[in-house]
Amino acid sequence: TDWTSGFYPGSMWLAYELTGDEALAKEARKYTNRLQDMQYYTGNHDLGFMMFCSYGQGLRLKPEPADSLILVHSSESLCSRFSPKVGLIRSWDFGDWSYPVIIDNMMNLELLFWAARNGGGRYLYDIACKHAETTMKHQFRKDYSCYHVAVYDTLDGHFMKGVTHQGLSDDSMWARGQAWAIYGYTMVYRETHDVRFLDFARKVSDVYLSRLPEDMIPYWDFNAPELSSGEPKDASAAAITASALLELSTYINDSDSASFYRNKAVEMLQILSSPAYQARNKKDAFLLHSVGHMNKGWEVDASISYADYYYLEALVRLKRLKEKQSVLANL
Repeated sequence: TDWTSGFYPGSMWLAYELTGDEALAKEARKYTNRLQDMQYYTGNHDLGFMMFCSYGQGLRLKPEPADSLILVHSSESLCSRFSPKVGLIRSWDFGDWSYPVIIDNMMNLELLFWAARNGGGRYLYDIACKHAETTMKHQFRKDYSCYHVAVYDTLDGHFMKGVTHQGLSDDSMWARGQAWAIYGYTMVYRETHDVRFLDFARKVSDVYLSRLPEDMIPYWDFNAPELSSGEPKDASAAAITASALLELSTYINDSDSASFYRNKAVEMLQILSSPAYQARNKKDAFLLHSVGHMNKGWEVDASISYADYYYLEALVRLKRLKEKQSVLANL
């Protein structure tokens, strides 16, 4: 039931795609199928991460008969957390929040868009769009940096406040949160072709890129260097952003702007692929130097499964672009 449970099988699927090694596909399928019962789980807003990164990749690369229906059931379970009054899928059930929605939740909309096209019903598409629109309206500051958590009133659905849980402060730009926003709105544009979302994806990307340190890998929070020069970097945010920018670059008609985003993504991947960030011969992982939850001291300067997943996804996407293929191998 943990939100990260889909990343290991997803990484195995991506590694299989890059290598053709059937042993990796066997491992991926074994750990994918262990998530089968989660299709009916309603206690987590992250079923997109859990199920689309696992079953979605399996369906794309080595499908089995049950895969599609499992994903449709998963999308229906996710939508059980949607409130029409608020216009959003609720994130957490813990804490003193009235109705909390975290920026990470943008990533789970991809499952809904897919399911709407594959037998799940138009309402899944509508919920995904409504969540993206409401988030865009309330979860961002004037400079297009995002709050980690947007809190809404359960009675009439009005936006109450923006705060943080994993970032440095309520007013700071938590690196991975901004990365989720870049990826999420790029994906929503892909699914809707609504230029509002493309414009927004560019704006949330530009504020991220404008504040990067010289090596292109953000600190765990963009305001963290104000504390000290020894604050840890977050390779997971860089991997997520690199993958998103590669896709974003393909939707922009202006060739200079498209090249700008693609080149930034390549620079990020070059740094992540350098000895400074590679875990080979050091840990059983791909990347070093990510931060899970700084405020709780969890996974600080660590290797983390979702960093590896989006790093591999970015490598797959870059390979496809270099081979003059679509950045995505759509289901």
